[in-house]
Amino acid sequence: MPQIVLLGHNRRVKPLYENLPEPAPLAKDAMRIIPLGGLGDVGRNMTVFEVAGKILIVDCGVLFPEENQPGVDLILPDFSAISDRLDDVVGMVLTHGHEDHIGAVPYLLRLREDIPIYGSELTLAFLEPKLREHRIASPILHQVKEGERVSVQPFDLEFVAVNHSIPDALAVMIRTLAGSVLITGDFKMDQLPLDGRITDLRAFGRLGAEGVDLFMVDSTNAEVPGFTTHEREIGPVLDQVFAAASGQIIVASFASHVHRVQQVINSASRYGRRVCLIGRSMERNMKIAAERGFLEIPEGILVDTKDVMSLPPEKRVFMATGSQGEPMAALARIASGSHRFVEMEPGDTVIFASSLIPGNENSVFRVINGLMRLGANVVHQGKARVHVSGHASAGELLYCYNIVRPLNVMPIHGEIRHLVANGRLAVSTGIDSENVVLAEDGVVVDLSDGQAQVVGQIPCDYVYVDGQSIGELSDEELKDRLVLGAEGFVAVHAVVERETGMVLAGPTITVRGVAEDESVFEEITSEVAEALAEAAKPGRVPVHQLQQTMRRVIGRWVARSLRRRPMIVPVITEV
Repeated sequence: MPQIVLLGHNRRVKPLYENLPEPAPLAKDAMRIIPLGGLGDVGRNMTVFEVAGKILIVDCGVLFPEENQPGVDLILPDFSAISDRLDDVVGMVLTHGHEDHIGAVPYLLRLREDIPIYGSELTLAFLEPKLREHRIASPILHQVKEGERVSVQPFDLEFVAVNHSIPDALAVMIRTLAGSVLITGDFKMDQLPLDGRITDLRAFGRLGAEGVDLFMVDSTNAEVPGFTTHEREIGPVLDQVFAAASGQIIVASFASHVHRVQQVINSASRYGRRVCLIGRSMERNMKIAAERGFLEIPEGILVDTKDVMSLPPEKRVFMATGSQGEPMAALARIASGSHRFVEMEPGDTVIFASSLIPGNENSVFRVINGLMRLGANVVHQGKARVHVSGHASAGELLYCYNIVRPLNVMPIHGEIRHLVANGRLAVSTGIDSENVVLAEDGVVVDLSDGQAQVVGQIPCDYVYVDGQSIGELSDEELKDRLVLGAEGFVAVHAVVERETGMVLAGPTITVRGVAEDESVFEEITSEVAEALAEAAKPGRVPVHQLQQTMRRVIGRWVARSLRRRPMIVPVITEV
Protein backbone atom coordinates (compact mmCIF):
# COMPACT_ATOMS: atom_id res chain seq x y z
CA MET A 1 0.00 0.00 0.00
CA PRO A 2 1.37 3.47 -0.81
CA GLN A 3 2.76 5.27 2.21
CA ILE A 4 0.73 8.44 2.40
CA VAL A 5 3.39 10.34 4.31
CA LEU A 6 5.70 9.98 1.31
CA LEU A 7 3.30 11.43 -1.22
CA GLY A 8 3.97 15.03 -2.22
CA HIS A 9 1.02 17.36 -1.62
CA ASN A 10 0.65 18.39 -5.25
CA ARG A 11 2.02 15.26 -6.87
CA ARG A 12 -0.41 13.57 -9.24
CA VAL A 13 -0.19 9.86 -8.56
CA LYS A 14 -1.66 7.75 -11.33
CA PRO A 15 -1.86 4.92 -11.07
CA LEU A 16 -1.62 4.55 -7.33
CA TYR A 17 -1.12 0.82 -7.79
CA GLU A 18 0.48 -1.12 -10.61
CA ASN A 19 0.30 -4.82 -11.46
CA LEU A 20 -2.24 -5.64 -8.78
CA PRO A 21 -3.70 -9.14 -9.19
CA GLU A 22 -7.37 -9.97 -9.40
CA PRO A 23 -8.68 -10.31 -5.86
CA ALA A 24 -9.01 -13.72 -4.27
CA PRO A 25 -12.51 -14.90 -3.25
CA LEU A 26 -13.89 -12.93 -0.33
CA ALA A 27 -13.41 -14.51 3.10
CA LYS A 28 -16.59 -15.39 4.99
CA ASP A 29 -15.88 -12.94 7.81
CA ALA A 30 -14.81 -10.00 5.62
CA MET A 31 -16.41 -7.08 3.80
CA ARG A 32 -15.33 -6.15 0.29
CA ILE A 33 -15.44 -2.54 -0.93
CA ILE A 34 -15.07 -1.73 -4.65
CA PRO A 35 -15.31 1.86 -5.88
CA LEU A 36 -16.66 1.85 -9.44
CA GLY A 37 -16.57 5.63 -9.83
CA GLY A 38 -15.74 8.82 -7.98
CA LEU A 39 -12.16 8.03 -6.98
CA GLY A 40 -10.01 9.94 -9.43
CA ASP A 41 -12.79 12.11 -10.87
CA VAL A 42 -15.28 14.64 -9.54
CA GLY A 43 -18.33 12.65 -10.58
CA ARG A 44 -19.90 9.23 -11.37
CA ASN A 45 -19.80 8.25 -7.71
CA MET A 46 -20.58 4.59 -7.04
CA THR A 47 -19.30 2.13 -4.45
CA VAL A 48 -20.11 -1.57 -4.07
CA PHE A 49 -20.08 -3.36 -0.71
CA GLU A 50 -20.15 -7.14 -0.43
CA VAL A 51 -20.71 -9.29 2.64
CA ALA A 52 -21.59 -12.99 2.72
CA GLY A 53 -22.34 -13.08 -0.98
CA LYS A 54 -24.75 -10.12 -0.88
CA ILE A 55 -24.16 -6.70 -2.44
CA LEU A 56 -25.11 -3.18 -1.37
CA ILE A 57 -24.57 -0.21 -3.69
CA VAL A 58 -24.06 3.34 -2.42
CA ASP A 59 -24.77 6.04 -5.04
CA CYS A 60 -24.83 5.64 -8.80
CA GLY A 61 -23.97 8.89 -10.56
CA VAL A 62 -22.72 10.27 -13.85
CA LEU A 63 -19.67 12.25 -14.93
CA PHE A 64 -20.14 14.99 -17.50
CA PRO A 65 -17.79 14.97 -20.51
CA GLU A 66 -14.90 17.35 -21.08
CA GLU A 67 -13.87 19.04 -24.31
CA ASN A 68 -11.60 16.14 -25.23
CA GLN A 69 -14.61 13.79 -25.32
CA PRO A 70 -16.58 15.08 -28.33
CA GLY A 71 -20.02 13.62 -28.93
CA VAL A 72 -20.22 12.07 -25.45
CA ASP A 73 -23.41 12.89 -23.53
CA LEU A 74 -22.62 11.23 -20.20
CA ILE A 75 -20.03 8.95 -18.61
CA LEU A 76 -21.32 6.10 -16.46
CA PRO A 77 -19.67 3.91 -13.82
CA ASP A 78 -18.49 0.56 -15.11
CA PHE A 79 -21.21 -1.93 -14.13
CA SER A 80 -19.34 -4.92 -15.55
CA ALA A 81 -17.98 -5.89 -12.11
CA ILE A 82 -21.52 -6.70 -10.92
CA SER A 83 -23.37 -7.31 -14.19
CA ASP A 84 -23.40 -11.07 -13.68
CA ARG A 85 -24.29 -10.73 -9.98
CA LEU A 86 -27.25 -8.38 -10.07
CA ASP A 87 -29.43 -10.98 -8.34
CA ASP A 88 -27.12 -10.66 -5.32
CA VAL A 89 -27.82 -6.92 -4.99
CA VAL A 90 -30.05 -6.40 -1.94
CA GLY A 91 -30.32 -2.63 -2.18
CA MET A 92 -28.97 0.71 -3.33
CA VAL A 93 -28.52 3.76 -1.07
CA LEU A 94 -28.53 7.28 -2.53
CA THR A 95 -26.90 9.89 -0.30
CA HIS A 96 -28.36 12.94 -2.09
CA GLY A 97 -29.94 14.16 -5.30
CA HIS A 98 -27.07 15.58 -7.36
CA GLU A 99 -26.51 14.14 -10.84
CA ASP A 100 -23.08 12.80 -9.93
CA HIS A 101 -24.78 10.58 -7.35
CA ILE A 102 -28.13 9.59 -8.94
CA GLY A 103 -27.76 10.22 -12.69
CA ALA A 104 -26.73 6.66 -13.62
CA VAL A 105 -29.45 4.90 -11.61
CA PRO A 106 -31.80 4.48 -14.61
CA TYR A 107 -29.01 2.84 -16.63
CA LEU A 108 -28.40 0.30 -13.87
CA LEU A 109 -32.11 -0.38 -13.46
CA ARG A 110 -32.29 -1.22 -17.15
CA LEU A 111 -30.27 -4.29 -16.19
CA ARG A 112 -32.42 -5.13 -13.16
CA GLU A 113 -35.47 -3.01 -12.51
CA ASP A 114 -36.43 -4.29 -9.05
CA ILE A 115 -33.31 -3.26 -7.08
CA PRO A 116 -34.67 -1.66 -3.86
CA ILE A 117 -33.55 1.99 -3.61
CA TYR A 118 -33.22 3.89 -0.32
CA GLY A 119 -33.02 7.67 -0.21
CA SER A 120 -34.41 10.82 1.36
CA GLU A 121 -37.63 12.49 0.23
CA LEU A 122 -36.04 15.07 -2.07
CA THR A 123 -33.48 12.63 -3.45
CA LEU A 124 -36.16 10.17 -4.53
CA ALA A 125 -38.32 13.01 -5.83
CA PHE A 126 -35.48 14.13 -8.12
CA LEU A 127 -34.91 10.51 -9.20
CA GLU A 128 -38.49 9.64 -10.12
CA PRO A 129 -38.80 11.71 -13.33
CA LYS A 130 -35.51 10.26 -14.56
CA LEU A 131 -36.89 6.77 -14.10
CA ARG A 132 -40.05 7.70 -16.00
CA GLU A 133 -37.99 9.09 -18.88
CA HIS A 134 -36.13 5.78 -19.08
CA ARG A 135 -39.43 3.86 -18.84
CA ILE A 136 -38.56 2.16 -15.57
CA ALA A 137 -42.15 1.27 -14.84
CA SER A 138 -42.12 -0.14 -11.30
CA PRO A 139 -39.09 0.97 -9.30
CA ILE A 140 -38.94 -0.06 -5.65
CA LEU A 141 -38.32 3.18 -3.75
CA HIS A 142 -38.00 3.39 0.05
CA GLN A 143 -38.03 6.86 1.57
CA VAL A 144 -35.78 7.22 4.63
CA LYS A 145 -34.76 10.10 6.87
CA GLU A 146 -32.07 10.97 9.37
CA GLY A 147 -32.11 8.90 12.55
CA GLU A 148 -33.82 5.98 10.84
CA ARG A 149 -32.38 2.46 10.81
CA VAL A 150 -33.20 -0.06 8.08
CA SER A 151 -32.23 -3.71 7.86
CA VAL A 152 -31.23 -4.82 4.37
CA GLN A 153 -29.70 -8.14 5.28
CA PRO A 154 -26.85 -8.68 5.84
CA PHE A 155 -26.47 -4.88 6.04
CA ASP A 156 -27.91 -2.77 8.85
CA LEU A 157 -28.21 0.87 7.71
CA GLU A 158 -28.46 4.00 9.83
CA PHE A 159 -28.95 7.39 8.18
CA VAL A 160 -27.42 10.61 9.48
CA ALA A 161 -28.28 14.20 8.49
CA VAL A 162 -25.52 16.08 6.68
CA ASN A 163 -25.46 19.57 5.22
CA HIS A 164 -24.62 20.00 1.54
CA SER A 165 -25.46 22.35 -1.34
CA ILE A 166 -28.68 20.41 -1.88
CA PRO A 167 -31.25 19.80 0.87
CA ASP A 168 -32.01 16.43 2.45
CA ALA A 169 -28.53 14.89 2.11
CA LEU A 170 -27.60 11.87 4.21
CA ALA A 171 -24.55 10.04 5.48
CA VAL A 172 -24.97 6.32 6.09
CA MET A 173 -23.56 3.96 8.69
CA ILE A 174 -23.32 0.38 7.40
CA ARG A 175 -23.14 -2.25 10.13
CA THR A 176 -22.34 -5.86 9.34
CA LEU A 177 -20.85 -8.86 11.13
CA ALA A 178 -17.67 -8.15 9.14
CA GLY A 179 -17.34 -4.60 10.42
CA SER A 180 -18.86 -1.12 10.26
CA VAL A 181 -18.42 1.61 7.65
CA LEU A 182 -19.49 5.27 7.94
CA ILE A 183 -19.85 7.05 4.58
CA THR A 184 -20.28 10.83 4.66
CA GLY A 185 -21.54 11.27 1.10
CA ASP A 186 -20.94 14.85 -0.01
CA PHE A 187 -21.11 17.13 3.02
CA LYS A 188 -19.96 20.27 4.79
CA MET A 189 -20.47 21.67 8.29
CA ASP A 190 -22.32 24.93 7.62
CA GLN A 191 -23.50 26.06 11.07
CA LEU A 192 -26.00 28.58 9.63
CA PRO A 193 -27.68 26.70 6.77
CA LEU A 194 -30.66 28.24 5.02
CA ASP A 195 -32.92 25.33 6.00
CA GLY A 196 -31.57 25.01 9.57
CA ARG A 197 -30.51 21.40 8.95
CA ILE A 198 -26.89 20.99 10.09
CA THR A 199 -24.53 18.04 9.83
CA ASP A 200 -25.31 15.87 12.86
CA LEU A 201 -21.95 15.80 14.61
CA ARG A 202 -23.54 14.35 17.73
CA ALA A 203 -24.50 11.29 15.67
CA PHE A 204 -20.96 11.16 14.26
CA GLY A 205 -19.61 11.22 17.82
CA ARG A 206 -22.04 8.52 18.97
CA LEU A 207 -21.08 6.29 16.05
CA GLY A 208 -17.41 6.95 16.73
CA ALA A 209 -17.86 5.89 20.35
CA GLU A 210 -19.58 2.73 19.15
CA GLY A 211 -16.67 2.04 16.82
CA VAL A 212 -16.18 2.83 13.13
CA ASP A 213 -13.93 0.34 11.39
CA LEU A 214 -13.76 2.31 8.13
CA PHE A 215 -14.55 6.01 7.62
CA MET A 216 -15.16 6.92 3.95
CA VAL A 217 -14.90 10.70 3.69
CA ASP A 218 -15.70 13.29 1.00
CA SER A 219 -12.38 14.66 -0.33
CA THR A 220 -13.46 17.38 -2.78
CA ASN A 221 -12.27 20.32 -0.64
CA ALA A 222 -9.45 18.57 1.25
CA GLU A 223 -6.86 20.90 -0.28
CA VAL A 224 -8.75 24.02 0.88
CA PRO A 225 -7.59 25.28 4.31
CA GLY A 226 -9.95 26.38 7.04
CA PHE A 227 -13.72 26.13 6.91
CA THR A 228 -16.17 26.40 4.04
CA THR A 229 -18.02 29.72 3.99
CA HIS A 230 -21.67 29.81 5.08
CA GLU A 231 -24.25 29.75 2.30
CA ARG A 232 -25.93 32.75 3.92
CA GLU A 233 -22.94 34.96 3.07
CA ILE A 234 -23.93 34.86 -0.58
CA GLY A 235 -27.19 36.72 0.07
CA PRO A 236 -25.66 40.18 0.80
CA VAL A 237 -23.36 39.86 -2.23
CA LEU A 238 -26.29 39.01 -4.49
CA ASP A 239 -28.15 42.00 -3.03
CA GLN A 240 -25.24 44.28 -3.98
CA VAL A 241 -25.18 42.96 -7.53
CA PHE A 242 -28.97 43.27 -7.85
CA ALA A 243 -28.89 46.82 -6.47
CA ALA A 244 -26.28 47.89 -9.04
CA ALA A 245 -27.85 46.14 -12.05
CA SER A 246 -29.76 48.34 -14.46
CA GLY A 247 -30.75 45.74 -17.05
CA GLN A 248 -31.89 42.14 -16.91
CA ILE A 249 -30.02 39.67 -14.70
CA ILE A 250 -29.13 36.10 -15.62
CA VAL A 251 -27.93 33.75 -12.88
CA ALA A 252 -26.32 30.44 -13.85
CA SER A 253 -26.24 27.55 -11.41
CA PHE A 254 -26.64 23.80 -11.20
CA ALA A 255 -30.18 22.65 -11.84
CA SER A 256 -30.39 20.93 -8.45
CA HIS A 257 -28.88 23.71 -6.30
CA VAL A 258 -32.04 24.52 -4.36
CA HIS A 259 -30.32 26.72 -1.76
CA ARG A 260 -28.75 28.91 -4.45
CA VAL A 261 -32.06 29.34 -6.26
CA GLN A 262 -33.63 30.30 -2.94
CA GLN A 263 -31.05 33.05 -2.46
CA VAL A 264 -31.70 34.42 -5.97
CA ILE A 265 -35.46 34.41 -5.39
CA ASN A 266 -34.96 36.24 -2.10
CA SER A 267 -32.82 38.96 -3.74
CA ALA A 268 -35.23 39.31 -6.65
CA SER A 269 -38.12 39.76 -4.24
CA ARG A 270 -36.25 42.47 -2.31
CA TYR A 271 -35.45 44.43 -5.48
CA GLY A 272 -38.82 44.20 -7.18
CA ARG A 273 -37.83 41.72 -9.87
CA ARG A 274 -39.53 38.58 -11.08
CA VAL A 275 -37.79 35.28 -11.75
CA CYS A 276 -38.05 33.06 -14.82
CA LEU A 277 -36.60 29.55 -14.60
CA ILE A 278 -35.08 28.43 -17.92
CA GLY A 279 -33.80 24.98 -18.73
CA ARG A 280 -35.95 21.85 -18.48
CA SER A 281 -34.05 20.36 -15.55
CA MET A 282 -34.08 23.66 -13.65
CA GLU A 283 -37.84 24.06 -14.06
CA ARG A 284 -38.55 20.45 -13.11
CA ASN A 285 -36.29 20.33 -10.05
CA MET A 286 -37.46 23.64 -8.60
CA LYS A 287 -41.08 22.66 -9.07
CA ILE A 288 -40.41 19.44 -7.17
CA ALA A 289 -38.49 21.28 -4.43
CA ALA A 290 -41.30 23.82 -4.00
CA GLU A 291 -44.01 21.14 -3.89
CA ARG A 292 -42.05 19.25 -1.21
CA GLY A 293 -41.44 22.34 0.92
CA PHE A 294 -37.70 22.65 0.27
CA LEU A 295 -38.03 25.92 -1.68
CA GLU A 296 -40.04 28.94 -0.53
CA ILE A 297 -41.41 30.99 -3.41
CA PRO A 298 -43.22 34.27 -2.60
CA GLU A 299 -46.56 34.74 -4.29
CA GLY A 300 -46.19 36.16 -7.79
CA ILE A 301 -42.40 36.09 -7.93
CA LEU A 302 -42.15 33.46 -10.68
CA VAL A 303 -43.05 34.35 -14.24
CA ASP A 304 -43.53 32.01 -17.17
CA THR A 305 -41.27 32.07 -20.21
CA LYS A 306 -44.11 33.25 -22.44
CA ASP A 307 -44.74 36.31 -20.25
CA VAL A 308 -41.29 37.32 -19.03
CA MET A 309 -40.32 39.36 -22.11
CA SER A 310 -43.33 41.63 -21.60
CA LEU A 311 -41.60 42.90 -18.45
CA PRO A 312 -39.07 45.75 -18.69
CA PRO A 313 -35.44 44.51 -18.52
CA GLU A 314 -34.88 45.97 -15.04
CA LYS A 315 -37.66 43.71 -13.73
CA ARG A 316 -36.35 40.40 -15.14
CA VAL A 317 -34.20 37.70 -13.55
CA PHE A 318 -33.44 34.50 -15.43
CA MET A 319 -32.32 31.48 -13.42
CA ALA A 320 -30.51 29.29 -15.95
CA THR A 321 -28.52 26.12 -16.36
CA GLY A 322 -25.11 26.11 -18.05
CA SER A 323 -22.70 27.29 -15.36
CA GLN A 324 -20.11 24.77 -16.60
CA GLY A 325 -20.15 26.04 -20.17
CA GLU A 326 -22.18 23.11 -21.51
CA PRO A 327 -22.74 23.91 -25.20
CA MET A 328 -26.42 22.93 -25.27
CA ALA A 329 -27.36 24.51 -21.94
CA ALA A 330 -29.34 27.74 -21.73
CA LEU A 331 -26.45 30.07 -20.88
CA ALA A 332 -24.23 28.95 -23.78
CA ARG A 333 -27.10 29.48 -26.19
CA ILE A 334 -27.71 32.94 -24.75
CA ALA A 335 -24.02 33.77 -25.20
CA SER A 336 -24.09 32.60 -28.83
CA GLY A 337 -27.32 34.47 -29.56
CA SER A 338 -29.20 31.27 -30.34
CA HIS A 339 -31.58 31.08 -27.38
CA ARG A 340 -35.18 31.08 -28.49
CA PHE A 341 -36.34 34.02 -26.37
CA VAL A 342 -33.56 35.40 -24.13
CA GLU A 343 -31.41 38.06 -25.79
CA MET A 344 -28.47 39.83 -24.19
CA GLU A 345 -28.27 43.61 -24.26
CA PRO A 346 -25.27 45.79 -23.37
CA GLY A 347 -25.34 46.45 -19.64
CA ASP A 348 -27.09 43.21 -18.68
CA THR A 349 -25.63 41.29 -15.73
CA VAL A 350 -24.68 37.60 -15.69
CA ILE A 351 -23.82 35.86 -12.41
CA PHE A 352 -21.99 32.50 -12.35
CA ALA A 353 -23.27 31.21 -9.01
CA SER A 354 -21.47 27.88 -8.97
CA SER A 355 -18.02 26.36 -8.74
CA LEU A 356 -15.80 25.65 -11.71
CA ILE A 357 -15.46 21.89 -12.07
CA PRO A 358 -11.90 20.87 -13.11
CA GLY A 359 -11.75 20.20 -16.84
CA ASN A 360 -14.47 22.71 -17.73
CA GLU A 361 -12.29 25.83 -17.65
CA ASN A 362 -12.07 26.35 -21.41
CA SER A 363 -15.79 25.86 -21.94
CA VAL A 364 -16.70 28.28 -19.15
CA PHE A 365 -14.25 30.97 -20.28
CA ARG A 366 -15.55 30.64 -23.84
CA VAL A 367 -19.06 31.38 -22.62
CA ILE A 368 -17.84 34.28 -20.46
CA ASN A 369 -16.02 35.77 -23.44
CA GLY A 370 -19.12 35.41 -25.56
CA LEU A 371 -21.23 37.18 -22.95
CA MET A 372 -18.74 40.01 -22.53
CA ARG A 373 -18.54 40.42 -26.29
CA LEU A 374 -22.26 41.17 -26.15
CA GLY A 375 -21.64 43.86 -23.53
CA ALA A 376 -22.65 41.91 -20.43
CA ASN A 377 -21.28 42.56 -16.93
CA VAL A 378 -20.13 39.09 -15.82
CA VAL A 379 -19.79 38.35 -12.11
CA HIS A 380 -18.15 35.09 -11.06
CA GLN A 381 -16.44 33.55 -8.04
CA GLY A 382 -13.12 35.18 -8.91
CA LYS A 383 -14.64 38.67 -8.66
CA ALA A 384 -17.21 38.38 -5.85
CA ARG A 385 -18.50 35.81 -3.38
CA VAL A 386 -21.40 34.61 -5.51
CA HIS A 387 -20.64 30.97 -4.76
CA VAL A 388 -19.63 28.91 -1.76
CA SER A 389 -18.74 25.26 -1.88
CA GLY A 390 -20.96 22.41 -0.77
CA HIS A 391 -18.01 20.41 0.54
CA ALA A 392 -16.11 20.34 3.81
CA SER A 393 -12.74 22.07 3.79
CA ALA A 394 -9.65 20.84 5.65
CA GLY A 395 -10.63 22.31 9.03
CA GLU A 396 -14.01 20.57 8.97
CA LEU A 397 -12.47 17.27 7.93
CA LEU A 398 -10.05 17.46 10.85
CA TYR A 399 -12.99 17.95 13.21
CA CYS A 400 -14.67 14.86 11.78
CA TYR A 401 -11.60 12.67 12.16
CA ASN A 402 -11.19 13.78 15.78
CA ILE A 403 -14.87 13.20 16.53
CA VAL A 404 -15.20 9.79 14.86
CA ARG A 405 -11.69 8.41 15.62
CA PRO A 406 -12.03 5.57 13.08
CA LEU A 407 -9.74 2.58 12.86
CA ASN A 408 -9.28 3.04 9.10
CA VAL A 409 -9.89 5.86 6.63
CA MET A 410 -10.63 5.70 2.91
CA PRO A 411 -10.85 9.10 1.17
CA ILE A 412 -13.55 9.20 -1.53
CA HIS A 413 -15.08 11.63 -4.02
CA GLY A 414 -12.37 13.60 -5.79
CA GLU A 415 -9.35 13.61 -8.02
CA ILE A 416 -6.16 11.90 -6.87
CA ARG A 417 -4.79 15.15 -5.43
CA HIS A 418 -7.93 15.52 -3.31
CA LEU A 419 -7.75 11.93 -2.05
CA VAL A 420 -4.08 12.31 -1.14
CA ALA A 421 -4.70 15.61 0.67
CA ASN A 422 -7.59 14.06 2.62
CA GLY A 423 -5.45 11.10 3.62
CA ARG A 424 -2.74 13.43 4.87
CA LEU A 425 -5.32 15.20 7.04
CA ALA A 426 -6.32 11.88 8.58
CA VAL A 427 -2.67 11.08 9.33
CA SER A 428 -2.21 14.50 10.96
CA THR A 429 -4.92 13.63 13.52
CA GLY A 430 -3.00 10.54 14.64
CA ILE A 431 -4.39 7.86 12.37
CA ASP A 432 -1.59 5.53 11.32
CA SER A 433 -0.66 5.97 7.66
CA GLU A 434 -0.91 2.18 7.29
CA ASN A 435 -4.61 2.54 8.07
CA VAL A 436 -5.27 5.18 5.40
CA VAL A 437 -6.34 3.43 2.22
CA LEU A 438 -5.77 5.36 -1.00
CA ALA A 439 -7.68 3.75 -3.81
CA GLU A 440 -8.83 4.44 -7.34
CA ASP A 441 -11.80 3.13 -9.27
CA GLY A 442 -11.52 -0.64 -9.54
CA VAL A 443 -9.12 -1.05 -6.60
CA VAL A 444 -10.53 -3.72 -4.28
CA VAL A 445 -10.38 -3.19 -0.51
CA ASP A 446 -11.23 -5.84 2.08
CA LEU A 447 -12.19 -5.04 5.67
CA SER A 448 -11.48 -7.85 8.12
CA ASP A 449 -10.73 -7.92 11.85
CA GLY A 450 -10.72 -4.14 11.98
CA GLN A 451 -8.11 -3.79 9.23
CA ALA A 452 -8.76 -2.39 5.74
CA GLN A 453 -6.28 -3.29 3.03
CA VAL A 454 -5.98 -3.36 -0.73
CA VAL A 455 -6.29 -6.94 -2.03
CA GLY A 456 -6.44 -6.56 -5.79
CA GLN A 457 -7.86 -4.70 -8.73
CA ILE A 458 -10.54 -5.26 -11.37
CA PRO A 459 -11.01 -3.62 -14.78
CA CYS A 460 -12.96 -0.38 -14.38
CA ASP A 461 -13.31 1.77 -17.48
CA TYR A 462 -15.27 4.81 -18.56
CA VAL A 463 -18.61 3.84 -20.08
CA TYR A 464 -19.68 6.48 -22.60
CA VAL A 465 -23.27 7.37 -23.45
CA ASP A 466 -23.30 8.64 -27.04
CA GLY A 467 -26.88 9.28 -28.15
CA GLN A 468 -28.62 5.92 -27.92
CA SER A 469 -25.32 4.08 -27.72
CA ILE A 470 -24.14 2.96 -24.27
CA GLY A 471 -20.67 1.54 -23.82
CA GLU A 472 -19.98 1.12 -27.54
CA LEU A 473 -17.66 4.12 -27.91
CA SER A 474 -14.00 3.33 -27.21
CA ASP A 475 -11.16 5.62 -26.16
CA GLU A 476 -9.53 5.02 -29.55
CA GLU A 477 -12.65 6.24 -31.33
CA LEU A 478 -12.64 9.33 -29.13
CA LYS A 479 -9.06 10.02 -30.18
CA ASP A 480 -10.15 9.69 -33.81
CA ARG A 481 -12.88 12.26 -33.21
CA LEU A 482 -10.39 14.67 -31.70
CA VAL A 483 -8.08 14.26 -34.67
CA LEU A 484 -10.97 14.83 -37.07
CA GLY A 485 -12.00 17.97 -35.24
CA ALA A 486 -8.53 19.43 -34.86
CA GLU A 487 -6.54 18.19 -37.85
CA GLY A 488 -9.05 17.19 -40.52
CA PHE A 489 -9.57 14.17 -42.74
CA VAL A 490 -7.90 12.82 -45.89
CA ALA A 491 -9.31 9.85 -47.80
CA VAL A 492 -7.33 8.34 -50.67
CA HIS A 493 -8.76 5.67 -52.98
CA ALA A 494 -7.16 3.58 -55.72
CA VAL A 495 -8.18 0.59 -57.84
CA VAL A 496 -5.58 -2.13 -58.50
CA GLU A 497 -5.56 -5.30 -60.56
CA ARG A 498 -5.48 -8.25 -58.17
CA GLU A 499 -3.03 -10.49 -60.03
CA THR A 500 -0.50 -7.97 -61.35
CA GLY A 501 -0.85 -5.16 -58.83
CA MET A 502 -1.24 -2.65 -61.67
CA VAL A 503 -2.93 0.61 -60.68
CA LEU A 504 -6.06 0.81 -62.83
CA ALA A 505 -7.60 3.97 -61.39
CA GLY A 506 -6.65 6.71 -59.02
CA PRO A 507 -5.43 7.55 -56.60
CA THR A 508 -8.28 9.92 -55.83
CA ILE A 509 -7.83 12.18 -52.80
CA THR A 510 -10.73 13.65 -50.82
CA VAL A 511 -10.00 16.24 -48.14
CA ARG A 512 -12.00 17.83 -45.31
CA GLY A 513 -10.73 20.47 -42.90
CA VAL A 514 -7.02 20.17 -43.72
CA ALA A 515 -6.33 23.11 -46.03
CA GLU A 516 -8.24 26.18 -47.11
CA ASP A 517 -7.37 25.41 -50.76
CA GLU A 518 -7.77 21.69 -51.30
CA SER A 519 -6.22 21.92 -54.77
CA VAL A 520 -2.79 21.86 -53.10
CA PHE A 521 -3.22 18.09 -52.85
CA GLU A 522 -2.96 17.81 -56.63
CA GLU A 523 0.83 18.04 -56.39
CA ILE A 524 1.03 14.93 -54.21
CA THR A 525 -1.30 12.77 -56.32
CA SER A 526 1.38 11.71 -58.82
CA GLU A 527 3.81 10.91 -56.00
CA VAL A 528 1.24 8.66 -54.34
CA ALA A 529 0.58 6.92 -57.69
CA GLU A 530 4.29 6.28 -58.25
CA ALA A 531 4.80 4.91 -54.73
CA LEU A 532 1.75 2.70 -55.10
CA ALA A 533 2.91 1.34 -58.45
CA GLU A 534 6.36 0.62 -57.04
CA ALA A 535 4.91 -1.19 -54.02
CA ALA A 536 2.56 -3.23 -56.25
CA LYS A 537 5.24 -4.45 -58.71
CA PRO A 538 5.68 -7.95 -57.27
CA GLY A 539 2.00 -8.68 -57.78
CA ARG A 540 -0.43 -10.09 -55.24
CA VAL A 541 0.77 -7.65 -52.58
CA PRO A 542 -1.47 -7.67 -49.48
CA VAL A 543 -3.97 -4.83 -49.55
CA HIS A 544 -2.91 -3.51 -46.16
CA GLN A 545 0.65 -2.97 -47.44
CA LEU A 546 -0.61 -0.88 -50.34
CA GLN A 547 -2.81 1.10 -47.98
CA GLN A 548 0.13 1.76 -45.68
CA THR A 549 2.17 3.00 -48.65
CA MET A 550 -0.47 5.60 -49.52
CA ARG A 551 -0.87 6.62 -45.88
CA ARG A 552 2.89 7.05 -45.42
CA VAL A 553 3.41 9.19 -48.55
CA ILE A 554 0.44 11.49 -47.84
CA GLY A 555 1.22 11.72 -44.12
CA ARG A 556 4.82 12.84 -44.72
CA TRP A 557 3.79 15.40 -47.33
CA VAL A 558 1.00 16.90 -45.18
CA ALA A 559 3.27 17.12 -42.13
CA ARG A 560 6.06 18.75 -44.14
CA SER A 561 3.97 21.08 -46.30
CA LEU A 562 0.96 21.94 -44.14
CA ARG A 563 2.19 21.20 -40.60
CA ARG A 564 -0.90 19.09 -39.94
CA ARG A 565 -1.55 15.53 -38.78
CA PRO A 566 -4.96 14.65 -40.22
CA MET A 567 -6.70 11.33 -40.06
CA ILE A 568 -5.72 9.47 -43.25
CA VAL A 569 -8.00 6.71 -44.52
CA PRO A 570 -6.51 4.76 -47.47
CA VAL A 571 -8.86 2.52 -49.45
CA ILE A 572 -7.77 -0.07 -52.03
CA THR A 573 -10.28 -1.79 -54.32
CA GLU A 574 -9.04 -4.95 -56.03
CA VAL A 575 -10.54 -6.09 -59.33
